[in-house]
Amino acid sequence: MPRAGLDPEAVVRLALAVVDDGGPTGYADLTLAAIAARAGVAVPSLYKHVAGLPALRRAVAQRCIEQLADALEETAEGRQGADALVALAWTMRRFAHDHPGRYAATQTELLGVPEEATELQTAATRSVVVVARAVGELDVPADRHVDAVRAVRSAVHGFVVLEAAGGFGMPDDLEVSFDYLVRGLVGALASTSASQRS
Repeated sequence: MPRAGLDPEAVVRLALAVVDDGGPTGYADLTLAAIAARAGVAVPSLYKHVAGLPALRRAVAQRCIEQLADALEETAEGRQGADALVALAWTMRRFAHDHPGRYAATQTELLGVPEEATELQTAATRSVVVVARAVGELDVPADRHVDAVRAVRSAVHGFVVLEAAGGFGMPDDLEVSFDYLVRGLVGALASTSASQRS
């Protein structure tokens, strides 16, 4: 008989708590055994509520991706173009700082997402759409939108990953460095747009 209060949603919440406790590797290290221990049940009891670890990982990733998309959409509200892109970059970095395990989930699960996981793909698309909208407001040519969105996402992600790994050993202020990166990238995108128009 299932433990009182344990259902698919409760299992996802328990998994998120395990991810949070694990820091940057919380998602990669997620196991049914860790979730069962937190729930106070045997691992087989979880199969009454989830199909297995891959399905649960997708559910956790979807929740994390939706959370990031919510934060990005809220950030973009009332902002446009360069202002929006700068703010979005800072929101991505803040999310990675505040929820390192969840941030990892927003990146890794999408690498091998099966075609049938349409809800996961839809959730991931929301974040891309927010960034793409801001890029479009910079008048980046339509045939360069994908390139510009990739540039923004990879620059922010690269900085965040290096920062989390302790890859910046110099004593200089990381806030200043990140601001320099973001404003330089946004300025380059805007400059490219202007040169295309002239």
